[in-house]
Amino acid sequence: MPSTPATTCPETIPPDSSDPRCIPHRLTAPLPVGDSCTYPDYSAEEHAVWRTLSTRMAELLPGRAADEFLTGLASLQLDRDKIPALAAVSRRLQGTTGWQIARTPGLLAAHDFFGYLARRIFPCTDYIRGRHELDYTPAPDCFHDIFGHTPMITHPRFADFYQKIGQAALACRDPQLEEGLTRIYWFTVEFGLVKNPGGLRLFGNGLLSSSGETLHALTDRVEKRPFAPEKAAAQPYDIWHFQEVLWVVDSFDQLECEFVRWAREHRLL
Repeated sequence: MPSTPATTCPETIPPDSSDPRCIPHRLTAPLPVGDSCTYPDYSAEEHAVWRTLSTRMAELLPGRAADEFLTGLASLQLDRDKIPALAAVSRRLQGTTGWQIARTPGLLAAHDFFGYLARRIFPCTDYIRGRHELDYTPAPDCFHDIFGHTPMITHPRFADFYQKIGQAALACRDPQLEEGLTRIYWFTVEFGLVKNPGGLRLFGNGLLSSSGETLHALTDRVEKRPFAPEKAAAQPYDIWHFQEVLWVVDSFDQLECEFVRWAREHRLL
């Protein structure tokens, strides 16, 4: 099975009763945020898994990752040798775009997840996949969440777009429209491409935290389409295989403006 990583967006993972990490949590109390996130007692093996993943991706991303992602990654100063503390990453993130990190026990129910995004808080796991899952994991983990997600949230326009997705999701009551919003999330936050001065680059965290998707996405085997929310909302996706269709934004200004237009047309913002 190809290395298609999981996401903290609940609609992108089908329930799997054999893996408790894939069952969405419905919150009964607020999540710890920022400095309230305690640091687990990780094992040497867990740190080694982080080191293997981050080293591998650091070698693959130059010339493939968006300039904005690489700039964000550098500003967060993520430790390559050991799993970063959520509290420390949250402080650096807050200093860039005002976002914070909340520690989540795992996959969140949709309303809870989007409710935090609407408040500029990113729910993040603090456990890491096993070594047998280096190339594929069905569940969210902290490598996908920290390494894949947080660098883009340092970019002001992307950070505003991400918050607006949360706000629009909370306002949505139409199941068909919710499915369209989920697809827009998938083809931007998870699997988006952007035009950079050096060429086409990856900004979706599903691409940037997966070696297989990173190598696959820019090949001729993938159809690249100009981003339009209406069309992305109508495009089905498959989480179990490499993506065959990806959407390209001209800039993050365009991404936010086009999403706001679409959301307002549907009375979600």
